[in-house]
Amino acid sequence: MKDGEMTSASSANWNGLSASRMTRMGLTHLNVGVANPARPNKSITVELLVDSGALYSLIPSATLKKLGIKPNDKESFILADGTQITRRMGDAIFIIDGKRRASPVIFGEKDDSALLGVVTLEALGFALDPFKRVLRPLPMILARQV
Repeated sequence: MKDGEMTSASSANWNGLSASRMTRMGLTHLNVGVANPARPNKSITVELLVDSGALYSLIPSATLKKLGIKPNDKESFILADGTQITRRMGDAIFIIDGKRRASPVIFGEKDDSALLGVVTLEALGFALDPFKRVLRPLPMILARQV
């Protein structure tokens, strides 16, 4: 696979971008390119769980380190069981269907699931169709001053 090139699982289909796998209890997974904003031409493809309930995307720290992405902040998060955790944060370029956008990223630790969150999805102009488990384009709306 060429640098930044997506697998056929994420090829364009304006009836919805097909997820790479729709198994494991109906969860949606997608192959997504991830790159360093300082070196956007070098990317790694990562399989992510599309999680419309997650605000930020989470990529394993080792993958971000390979790309030379460094943390620039820390944030606290609450897990489903109520446990509070702290994770390092940074910025990454995400690539889906040839679209490239910057988005905050959580540095995943051992036992963290790699996730594609809604901030990244919306930055790229996509939303998850939870019934068909595909990505759909979002209407890009701007307001004009009257």
